[in-house]
Amino acid sequence: MSYVDGFVIPVPKKNIKAYRKMAAMGKKAWLKHGALDYKECVGDDLAAKWGMPFTRLLKLKPGETAVFSYIVFKSRAHRDRVNAKVMKDMGNVPMDMPFDMKRMAYGGFKTIVE
Repeated sequence: MSYVDGFVIPVPKKNIKAYRKMAAMGKKAWLKHGALDYKECVGDDLAAKWGMPFTRLLKLKPGETAVFSYIVFKSRAHRDRVNAKVMKDMGNVPMDMPFDMKRMAYGGFKTIVE
């Protein structure tokens, strides 16, 4: 079974273009170093009829939206190797984050259904 790094990020709508540019660089880097898949998804239908909506989970402010992202790896060990290479490559790239990193939710997940 594969391993997935998942992210949910509040992003000001005015920064989506800058976020997309940063995400495209990220995709290139992670795939170059062996990630199996890389997706960045911007909120479209966030008015959940059940459960906790991302708007509440992220405490979205007016003018913000949610970005849901994930990167797929062969295993957790593979994830650790790929992420180390990406961090080494991108460690010297100066980058202003177009979102509040303190409000980003992140975790590594074992896949149980594929």
